[in-house]
Amino acid sequence: MVDPPYPVPGGWLDRYGWAIVRERVETLVEKSRFRIAFLCGSAENEADVLDLFDLIVCLVIDEDTLRHRLATRTTNPFGQHPEELAAALTWNPRMPAIYQSRGATIIDASKPLTEVVDSVIDAVQGLAGATR
Repeated sequence: MVDPPYPVPGGWLDRYGWAIVRERVETLVEKSRFRIAFLCGSAENEADVLDLFDLIVCLVIDEDTLRHRLATRTTNPFGQHPEELAAALTWNPRMPAIYQSRGATIIDASKPLTEVVDSVIDAVQGLAGATR
């Protein structure tokens, strides 16, 4: 679905999910072959494209931080509808274990932004140092 309804009707998130298109990710990989690129977010079928990445980072936050950020975000309305908030609160505690099993670098994103950015940069630099 290109434009999901907002607010989502009851049960919508149980029937639909975000999916990533492998061919689009392959195109992004090719375009960024000689530089660092970030693809942010998650999708239900993301395991289908993990082999295309050199590094996976999972930013984790606690429930209070998640609630606050979703309630105050201005970039898009996702999470402000009760059904979306409930889904985010259900997904959130599951993510660290899922990503850890995929070899991701886990970063506490409830810390101040500069610390989170520094942690992501450190992870990328660690990868670059290991491959040179």
